[in-house]
Amino acid sequence: MLNPPPGYAERLDTPGYLPPMPVPMVRASLGARTVAYLLDILFIFGFSILLWLAIAVLGVITFGLGWTLFAVLPASGVLYSAITVGGARQSTLGMRMMGLRVVAPESGRRVDFITAAVHALLFYVAVSTFLLWFVDIVFGFARSDRRLGHDLLLGLAVVRS
Repeated sequence: MLNPPPGYAERLDTPGYLPPMPVPMVRASLGARTVAYLLDILFIFGFSILLWLAIAVLGVITFGLGWTLFAVLPASGVLYSAITVGGARQSTLGMRMMGLRVVAPESGRRVDFITAAVHALLFYVAVSTFLLWFVDIVFGFARSDRRLGHDLLLGLAVVRS
């Protein structure tokens, strides 16, 4: 297998009979990430409503036992990010609309479910505290690759797809 040049990642979606072609890893802008997050807020709201309805119906079917799953609702944003970023497309629905995806910068490989969940959890913890959010954003403005603090902690990068 050929090694891609610096700044490029291996393309993982090529059929087996073609040699792997490198894909340029162009870092995402902070503006595109912000718009993607604002879109994701709408999708998380819809996901939470569907989850609420499913738990309500399950609770009726199980004579109230399923209603204990309502404790999962506050984590619906983390669950949404873990499912979508940890999936095959490596991005949330808002990121897809903005043409972004999450990768490991050294290899360009997919992010697994647990890493995607921790990435989202760190983001939501930072957003819930102004000081941590400010420090997280300062990292993005100070670095040329526009990686935020929670990206650096997990060794991930948001790139254009």
